[in-house]
Amino acid sequence: MMKKVALVFLCISMFVLACKKDPELGDVFAYDPTPYDLKIPRNLGWSTFPIPADNPLTVAGVELGKKLFFDQILSVNNKQSCGSCHNQANAFADPKPFSIGTLGDVIKRQSMPLFNLAWADKFNLTKHRYFWDGGANDLERQAIGPILNPHEMANPDMFSVLARLQKHAEYPNLFRRAFGSDSITTIKLAKALAQFERTLISSNSNWDKAERRERLRTQSEINGLIIFSTEKGDCFHCHGNPNSAFFTDFVFHNNGLEAMPKDSGLMRITGRPEDLGLMKTPSLRNLSFTAPYMHDGRFKTLMEVIEFYNSGTKNSPTVDPMISKSFPHGGLNLTPMEKNDLLNFLLSLNDSSFVGLK
Repeated sequence: MMKKVALVFLCISMFVLACKKDPELGDVFAYDPTPYDLKIPRNLGWSTFPIPADNPLTVAGVELGKKLFFDQILSVNNKQSCGSCHNQANAFADPKPFSIGTLGDVIKRQSMPLFNLAWADKFNLTKHRYFWDGGANDLERQAIGPILNPHEMANPDMFSVLARLQKHAEYPNLFRRAFGSDSITTIKLAKALAQFERTLISSNSNWDKAERRERLRTQSEINGLIIFSTEKGDCFHCHGNPNSAFFTDFVFHNNGLEAMPKDSGLMRITGRPEDLGLMKTPSLRNLSFTAPYMHDGRFKTLMEVIEFYNSGTKNSPTVDPMISKSFPHGGLNLTPMEKNDLLNFLLSLNDSSFVGLK
């Protein structure tokens, strides 16, 4: 009997010793504030963006945010992740005109691409920065929005989300490594997702390579750039001087899609009639990967978009002055060759490496 007791004690002792951390390795899940080495592009027009003092980028935080972004655990039925509607192959957009929520609901706006987001914190000085209608002031709030949206991830509250994460085999330890505690909160979840999103930088298109003198622009791209950046095309008024590098002004415009906008846009947030139908200006980068186009995905091809601005814009009480100035004759009146040149310039903004093709 004594031999059996001794044997059991020996087995228990060996098990306990096996569970202890290797003193040479230390606690692999101990708090690790190692800064994340964010690579800001060096070509013309790029600049740093503000990072919240209470949410610095760390290696552990970014890794946690990436894991959460692609994990279906954030949806009410464990069937949908952030990445379900923001696919990397589509520059973190959705190839469908309208995404489908985790419970089968059709979402009424097209999923916006996710890249170069954090510069909005520098160049948009309002409280309306993220989503088509400016419904979020910062990336942390933006990250939580879809989780609670009844048509998207459909969670009734954050308590259920946090409980699932807290019971998970890995997440408490990963939160401890990223934030110093294995207690998972909404704030920490938002911070991790926002950290990952701040690292999504697209800066290696043919346009960027030409800026870095790594390639020459074609004559058609040069012609298209002239159309883009002059009154000939008027694109630069909303999508920025090319030297800005982002190809968006980070603010909101009614671009003349409808005589009476069906989507209230920014007015949903501000309540101001003058904001009816104003939508956030999307970047023109990666257009080959982010079709279809506009907030309602109405255009399947880039040439349809060009033709819309060329001859299809509609007047309305809140239409942007850069659109309304073409009335009553309407549009840009570009020739077929000019439209093709503009298209080739826009295609030079594709960043294949960002979507994983190179």
